[in-house]
Amino acid sequence: MTLQLVLGLVAVAVSVVAWGVFVAAVLKQIKIIRLGQPDGTRMGPFVPRMKTMIVEFVAHTRMAKFRSVAPWHWMVMWGFLIGSAVLFEAYGEVFDPRFHWPIIGTWSVWLLLIELLGLGTVVGGVALAVIRQRNHPRRADRVSRFQGSDFKSAYFVEAVVIIEGVGILLVKAFKQSSGLEVAPLWTSFVTQPLAQILPAAPIWVSVMALVKLLSGMIWLIVVGRNLTMGVAWHRFSAFFNIYFKREDDGGVALGALKPMMSGGKVLDLEEADPDKDVFGVGKVEDFSWKGWLDFSTCTECGRCQSQCPAWNTAKPLSPKLLITQLRDHAYAKAPYLLAGGSRDMAGDEVGLTEDKYEDYKKRLESIDVLAMAESERPLVGGPDELGVIDPEVLWSCTTCGACVEQCPVDIEHVDHIVDMRRYQVLIESNFPSELGGMFKNLENKGNPWGQNAKDRLAWTEGLEFEVPVFEGELGDAEYLFWVGCAGAFEDRAKKTTRAVAELLHTAGVKYTVLGPEETCTGDPARRAGNEFLFQMLAQQNVEVLNSVFEDRPAGQRKIVVTCAHCFNTLANEYPQVGGTYEVVHHTQLLNKLVRERRLVPVAPVTEDVTYHDPCYLGRHNKVYEAPRELIGASGAKLREMPRHEERSMCCGAGGARMWMEERIGKRINVDRVDEALSTAPSKIATGCPFCRVMLTDGVTARQSDGLAGAHVEVVDVAQMLLESVKRGTEKPDTPTDEVPTGTPLPDEDKAKA
Repeated sequence: MTLQLVLGLVAVAVSVVAWGVFVAAVLKQIKIIRLGQPDGTRMGPFVPRMKTMIVEFVAHTRMAKFRSVAPWHWMVMWGFLIGSAVLFEAYGEVFDPRFHWPIIGTWSVWLLLIELLGLGTVVGGVALAVIRQRNHPRRADRVSRFQGSDFKSAYFVEAVVIIEGVGILLVKAFKQSSGLEVAPLWTSFVTQPLAQILPAAPIWVSVMALVKLLSGMIWLIVVGRNLTMGVAWHRFSAFFNIYFKREDDGGVALGALKPMMSGGKVLDLEEADPDKDVFGVGKVEDFSWKGWLDFSTCTECGRCQSQCPAWNTAKPLSPKLLITQLRDHAYAKAPYLLAGGSRDMAGDEVGLTEDKYEDYKKRLESIDVLAMAESERPLVGGPDELGVIDPEVLWSCTTCGACVEQCPVDIEHVDHIVDMRRYQVLIESNFPSELGGMFKNLENKGNPWGQNAKDRLAWTEGLEFEVPVFEGELGDAEYLFWVGCAGAFEDRAKKTTRAVAELLHTAGVKYTVLGPEETCTGDPARRAGNEFLFQMLAQQNVEVLNSVFEDRPAGQRKIVVTCAHCFNTLANEYPQVGGTYEVVHHTQLLNKLVRERRLVPVAPVTEDVTYHDPCYLGRHNKVYEAPRELIGASGAKLREMPRHEERSMCCGAGGARMWMEERIGKRINVDRVDEALSTAPSKIATGCPFCRVMLTDGVTARQSDGLAGAHVEVVDVAQMLLESVKRGTEKPDTPTDEVPTGTPLPDEDKAKA
């Protein structure tokens, strides 16, 4: 009895300290997160946000993207959530081994649940530790997603998980061996056989209860003393991060970029005050509180890193490390900010001044020297400037969204990167030199190539029919065909534009084009951070489009586009500036026409084809099936690359990277082409002119290296369909048993076939 009393008092004493440390840490963390800018767009509606949160954590919908990890994490998660009830039960067990929860404590279902929780926690914890070891960065033969992660923190958390699971099982087993608990075998299929070999010693129930408690209390103390231990804190913050995600319908932060905000409101650039408003993010406190919550929630799992095209081609950007660097900087700078510190754009102190605070000296003394030093670091800067984020990291991003798509706790990497770019462009005028020419061309010529607007119809030359051009009235035109800058000026993209026009003409679809009235949508400007230029171009286009559709009701304002970037901008971002239209990608419209038999492929393209998913068509807008169905309709045999659909590898052109030199590591487009060539195709198909340019350049490079056959070409899906439809009007159908003209299949693939 005395020993049990001592054990109980030890448990209580340690718990008082542990819970005190932990509660204080929670309050401090909330205070720190609130240092971010306000953002009222995250507050509602309550029901869909709560539904999203419940579905994501109960069903592990985001975690399940890595299926080898999801079941083990699911076990550990439930072991933590429901196991908390078992943990609190230990407070009674250390004093009295016979203690159990009133009413439910003797229920068979509860006893079974405890058994499953204990077993699942141990198995899940061990499995996660094994997965971490198998993917350890010391292995030279693999690129580890855990490279740069805090292994000590992760192993500590996993060790506590395993110890708690063992404690749950041993408390139950010792109760049974001591005759304090009688349960059917089906509720105790592990602990009952274990009890047969354990001594009948009630004191061991209290001892194991104390072990279970102390492991939890040590965890609380360690976590409470380390606010940047994301692998532990995500157990709490992930629920809030998911609830407050950008899209209240449950979608991830892809498609449209977050508008530039200041003081919690969307910034109107015409009325903005440079002395008061925040233009992008120039200091860590310029991020919204949701950004700070993102930084605090990162688990360092590295899924984003494993999917990042920049990281996988030896660029310095790792989405994970970028977030953790921002987190570490934010928490290191927090004492300075909490004391009222603030610096202007020149780096001079304007917040913590003697004339502003009566307790100035007290505030100054509350800031340790490390926090003061952290406050002087620029957010973006090279090693010589001690910058938090290196410019090479910031400008390596293609905004492909693979990081956002994979993140299990809904961190919004792309929005944060673009916000930092906005400040660098708009305030610092500090950006890669190549972008200067692109910005100038967009501003003066309305397209990134600097071509004259009068040449926007040059692609129509040589067509056997007249392309209708808008001349004041839409008439009976069903669609406005948005050609795009690439489709109008880039020679390879012109072929796609011509193919789509021919197919629409063949199908009898009434459409019109704007010709010289069309201007760049502003996508490359916005993703490069030049929000002012994007707004100028977008408002100009919206004014034109609204006048074009002036007499059309909302449901009949239809636009068809061939460029994935134009598609995303027109559909998702123009509503932010007053332009709402029904936008379809050309693969979607053509697939609809094939289904309706308005386009009939009669001459199969009997070749082996692999398809590259454009990021801004696939990942950002979830258009995966239409282009693949068109490839099938054309008669080609589709051979998927290892990374496809939502895990598709970027071509390297997004985020305005198409106009920047790639000087570090392997070229992204070459890496993607290597993957495409591994499928032994005769054609690489895509549905975006940017992708087509990048992949064609990659194929040319590999052909010059002797690593690709001269017959391999990059085409748009529309060209394949046109070949299948058009050839049928010129010569008899190709026999269905004709030998494919593509690259011969490897022997192992022949065997599978």
